[in-house]
Amino acid sequence: MPRSLHVRLDDASAAALEVVRAGEMTDSEAVRTALGEAAARRRVRSALREEVRRLAADEGDRQEMRIVREQLAELAPRPLD
Repeated sequence: MPRSLHVRLDDASAAALEVVRAGEMTDSEAVRTALGEAAARRRVRSALREEVRRLAADEGDRQEMRIVREQLAELAPRPLD
């Protein structure tokens, strides 16, 4: 069901709306576009956070990362005295 929304914009929000509109969209189209883009970014961030939590909880993965760090440290050039 379509929903109508009334919003009072401050100066910064009005300027942001103009950027999203880029002279080619109506206010409604721009707001729908911006909402869709914001929702997509939040879904991606949420998925990334969940992936980080999952990896952090994986002891086997953490052990493998430790081994790789140690191997890379052995390959790093020694500092000059």
